[in-house]
Amino acid sequence: MRNQISWKVGGQQGEGIESTGEIFATAMNRKGYYLYGYRHFSSRIKGGHTNNKIRVSTSPVHAVSDDLDILVAFDQETIEVNHHEMRADSVIIADSKAKPDKPEDCRAQMIDLPFTKTAKELGTTLMKNMVAVGATCALMDLETETFESLITAMFEKKGDKVVEMNIQALHEGYRLMQEQLETVEGDFQLTASQQDPHLYMIGNDAIGLGAISAGSRFMAAYPITPASEIMEYMIENLPKVGGTVVQTEDEIAAANMAIGSNYGGVRGFTASAGPGLSLMMEAIGLSGMTETPFVIVNTQRGGPSTGLPTKQEQSDLMQMIYGTHGDIPKIVVAPTDAEDAFYLTMEAFNLAEIYQCPVIILSDLQLSLGKQTVEQLDYNAIDIQRGELIQSDIEREEGDKSYFRRYALTDSGVSPRPLPGLKGGIHHVTGVEHNQEGKTSEAAQNRQEQMEKRMRKTEHLLINEPVSGQETHDEADILYLGFISTKGAIQEGAERLEEQGIKVNHLQIRQLHPFPKDVVQEAVNKAKKVVVVEHNYQGQLSNILKMNVAIGDKLINQTKYDGTPFLPHEIEERGQQIANELKERV
Repeated sequence: MRNQISWKVGGQQGEGIESTGEIFATAMNRKGYYLYGYRHFSSRIKGGHTNNKIRVSTSPVHAVSDDLDILVAFDQETIEVNHHEMRADSVIIADSKAKPDKPEDCRAQMIDLPFTKTAKELGTTLMKNMVAVGATCALMDLETETFESLITAMFEKKGDKVVEMNIQALHEGYRLMQEQLETVEGDFQLTASQQDPHLYMIGNDAIGLGAISAGSRFMAAYPITPASEIMEYMIENLPKVGGTVVQTEDEIAAANMAIGSNYGGVRGFTASAGPGLSLMMEAIGLSGMTETPFVIVNTQRGGPSTGLPTKQEQSDLMQMIYGTHGDIPKIVVAPTDAEDAFYLTMEAFNLAEIYQCPVIILSDLQLSLGKQTVEQLDYNAIDIQRGELIQSDIEREEGDKSYFRRYALTDSGVSPRPLPGLKGGIHHVTGVEHNQEGKTSEAAQNRQEQMEKRMRKTEHLLINEPVSGQETHDEADILYLGFISTKGAIQEGAERLEEQGIKVNHLQIRQLHPFPKDVVQEAVNKAKKVVVVEHNYQGQLSNILKMNVAIGDKLINQTKYDGTPFLPHEIEERGQQIANELKERV
C-alpha cells in the first residue's frame, strides 16, 4: 500500500477531460484524502491537448508531484506529452480507439482498454470518461460506492436511465481493468484515509467566499482567464446575501463602478488578469487620489500582451507596485494557498477601508485555478473594520455652510470619510489635486501637504503576518523566499534538503507593498545564501528585495518562465548545488 499517488487524465480539450478529473478528485476527497490538482489547458474553447493532474495523499500536499503513477490517455498526444513524468512501475491506461503506441523512451507499462467502444455500446460515447474512472478504481482497488453516489448526484436531474447508464459504464470499466490486473507490475492501492472529507476548492472560489464573508455586496468585472471563476462564483452566490454582480463592457468600467460602490459605502471589488489590470491603472490612481477604498484581484498569467493566457506566471509584480502614474498609497498582498486566499481577501477589504486606498490581491494561475484541500474555514476569524467611516449625520453649528473637511490633514494621514448624503458631510470629490474640502487647488503648499498626508497612511503599515513559513535555524545554509503558489514546491523541496542535513529556512512574502523590510532583513541576516523562487524572467521579486534589504552577494535567483509550475525536485536539486558550493568554499 502507498501513502500517496499521482494520477493524470489527458486528451483533447472539449471531450470531458476536466469532468473526468473532477469526478475522480471529488470522490477521493469524499473518501477523506488530501488533494492537490493542476490543470494544463489550451487557450481555445475546443481542441488542443489538455490534462488534469491530481495528487492524492493520506497527509497534506501543497504542490504538483514530481512524477506520475497513473496516466489515463484518451489520445496518442497525451502519451507523447506526458510519458516523461513516468517511471518503470507507472501505468498508462489508454483508449484503444487512439491506437496507442508507447514511445521508445517511455519506461511506463501500457494497457489499452476500449473506453470509447464500450461507452458507445452502452448508449453514448460521452460516457467514456466513466469507463476510464471505473478502470482507475480497479487498478487502485477502490470500492465504487462513493463514485456511484457521486454519479447519482450529478445526473439525477436527467433521470434514472442516465444515472443507471453511467453507473453501468463505471462498472464495465472496472471489469475491463480487472481482467488485465495480472499483467500490471506495482502497487497502486492507497492506505485508507482516517480523515473526514475536507473542503476542496480552487483559489478563485476561496477569494469569492472571502469577499462575501468580508461583507462585500457588489462586484463589477469583465471575463478573463484565469479570473473569470471569481465572477462566476459571485454571480451564483452574491445574490443569496442581497448582493449584485455586474458584467461590464470592459475592465475600465468595472474598476470605476467598483470605486463608485465603495464611495457609496458598499464594499465592492473587481477581479481580472494582467491585460485587464493594465486598463485599470488610471482608475487605481483615482482611488488613491480620492482616497476611496478599492479592492482589486489580479490573477496573473503568462504575458506580455495576450501571451500565455492559460499558463502559470508571476510577472505582474512590478506593474502592481509601480504601474500607476504619480505617487499614491497602495497595498499589495499575496496569499500563499487557497485557504490563505480566503483569510487574506477578508483582510484586504479591512485594509482598503482603514487606509482608504487601493488594495491589490495578487494571485497567479496556479493558485487561482489549481484545486486543493482546504481545512474548515473560520468565518469569524477577521472582524469587519470600516476605519474612519462616518455613517450618521454630522452636527454642525447653526449657519455653518462650509464644506466638510474630507481630506483633513491628520497625523495618521487617514481622514474622516462620511457616506454621501449625510447632513453636514457635503464635500467635493475630484481626481484633480484638491484642498481639505475637496475643492480643486494647484497651490504649491497645498500640493505638498496633501501628497504627504496621503503617503504617510501606509508608511509603517504591517499586516498581520506579513511573511509566513518556517525559520527553524538561527544560522541557515539557505533561506528560500517566494510568493503565492511557489509555497508548496519550496516547502517540499526544503523538507528533502533538511533530511540531507542542509539547514533551510523558508518564507513566503504575503505583504509585497509596502515591503516588510525589517522582518525580511532579519531572516536574510540568518542565512548564508538567499534563493528567491519566482515565475518570471527578470527576477522581479529579487529586484524588490534588493531595493529594500541589504543582501550583498547572498542573493541567488531561481526563475521559471515556461508556463509550468515549479516541482519539488527542482527546488531540491538547486538547493543541493548551492549546499555543495558552500562546502567547497569552506
